[in-house]
This record gives sequence, structure tokens and C-alpha cells, in this order.
Amino acid sequence: MQMNVQPKLQPVSKGLKHIIRNHYLRRTIPIYCMILPGLLYFIIFKYIPMFGVLISFQNYSPFRGVMGSDWVGLEHFTRLFSEQNFLVLLKNTIMLNLIDILFFFPAPILFALLLNEIRLKWFKTSVQTLVYLPHFLSMVVIVGITSILFSTEFGGVNALLEGLGLSRIAILGDPEAFRWIWLFQNIWKEVGWSAIIFLAALGSIDPALYEAAVVDGAKRWRQIWHITLPSLVQVILILFILRLGSFIDLGFEHIFLLQNPLNLSVSEVFDTYIYRVGILQGQFSYTTAVGLFKSIVGLVLILSANFIVKRSDREGVF
Repeated sequence: MQMNVQPKLQPVSKGLKHIIRNHYLRRTIPIYCMILPGLLYFIIFKYIPMFGVLISFQNYSPFRGVMGSDWVGLEHFTRLFSEQNFLVLLKNTIMLNLIDILFFFPAPILFALLLNEIRLKWFKTSVQTLVYLPHFLSMVVIVGITSILFSTEFGGVNALLEGLGLSRIAILGDPEAFRWIWLFQNIWKEVGWSAIIFLAALGSIDPALYEAAVVDGAKRWRQIWHITLPSLVQVILILFILRLGSFIDLGFEHIFLLQNPLNLSVSEVFDTYIYRVGILQGQFSYTTAVGLFKSIVGLVLILSANFIVKRSDREGVF
């Protein structure tokens, strides 16, 4: 009876392991250097400031500091939920977010699909450049242009309406028009820039799929419906999950610039409320509690959306 004798593997010496480890580190040092600025940014501006969340449970005094201020527990959260304007803030924030998700979120997808169908390279490049440019303009400039155009006294739009025999309109002070002005400016400024990731995803689709579809007699619309859109589903889901993370966080600058006493009933959201009460009135602990409430809502939404997506056999964010 013959026995199969396997050759005994010699253990790797410590010296060889050390050489391999050093070689790996030398190869990966440039990669670590590349991620270092981003890592430092998150540590300095995201993680270290989280220590300040403690003041939402205190009556914070700048003179006594975080560790010396009196603890009040959930008093500021109780005040937030009992405020008369809490429901108004919540309603305005949700309405603007729903409008943003329903109209702005699909806009870059549609733009990328349309741009992908253009066959003239020079025309495609020209359109891309023109649509990307507004992203590099400050929101102050965009709101300023809008204010000049629609000014009731010397605005070009109202001058044109008056020349046509129509009455002037005060659209910037109209509460009904505020949300649509905000949406239109967002779309005009960011739709081209937001489409970049979808154009990159479209560029990664295997051309053989389209060639096979042409052989089977599929027209352009069928190719978009059965090849292009399914290839974008994963990217759309990931971006949608990330968008839900900032559902309560609309941003301050744009809304504050468009805000005025006439449209305050629909433009006052949590971000502007934090500025008005926290910065102008110095109620730092209370508005920190408001900010923490926003963060908790965003965290719950992003975890829930990620869970639902993964339960549907799709890849989530994590």
C-alpha cells in the first residue's frame, strides 16, 4: 500500500515577511498620501466638532465652557417639540425636500440620458460646457440676478410686462412662487454638475449590449428602457439613499438669500431658524439641539432606505 506524501511547506522566514511588508508599505504610501487631505478634513471639521453636541444637553455659557455649564437633560428638545412654529418649520422643510426629490433629483438623470443620445461630439461638448458653467457661480450672484430681473421698480421682466400692457408682478414676495423659484435656481445651477456621475455610469455600459439589441430590432427607446436605465439603477439608488440623509438639511445660504418678510411663512426652515435663534439671539444650546434633531432624522432615513434597498437584493451604501 502506497501512501501519498505531501511535501512539507517551509515556513516563511521573519526576514522575508519583513521585506514583503516593507515593499507593500512603499507601494501604498502614495495612496495613503492621496487620502490624507480628505481624512484630515473629516477629522477636523466633522468628528472633532461632534464634541460640541454636548451643549444641547446644557445651558451653555461661553464663559464657563462646555465642561462647566449646567446640565439640563432633554429640556431643549422638549422646548423644540412644544414650540408653536415647530410644525410650520417641519412642514416647510418637508415640502421643499419633496419638491427637490420629485423634480430636481430626476433632472440630472434625464439630462444625462438626453446628452448621451447626441452623436455630434462638438455639439455634445458645447452643451456640457454651457450646462456645467452655472455650478461655478456663487448662489449670491444667481439670487442677485433674479432679484434684478424681477424687481418691481426697475426689473427687466416687469418692464417688458408693462410694455406689453400687463401689470407688474411681485414674484419675489409671493409665498406661492417662493418654492418654484428656489427649485428653478437649483436646477439651473446644479443639473449639469450632478449629471457627471450618471454620464460616467453610461460610459461604462458594454457597447455589445446595444449591438445585440440592434440585431434583435430594438429601437433607441427600447435600448434606453431595457439597457440604459437598468444599468443606472444601482447608481440612482445609492444617490437616492445619500440624498435622504440630508432630507431635513436643506442648506442655509440659498433659502436665506431668497427669504424676505413677505414669504417668511413658507421659507422659514430649520436652517434659517437655527441662524435666527442661535446666532442672532445667542441661544446656542437650544439650536444645537435643533441641529442634533436634524442629524438624527437624517441618520434614521438613510439607515431605513439602505435596509430596504438591501432587502430587495440590491447593493446599498454599506
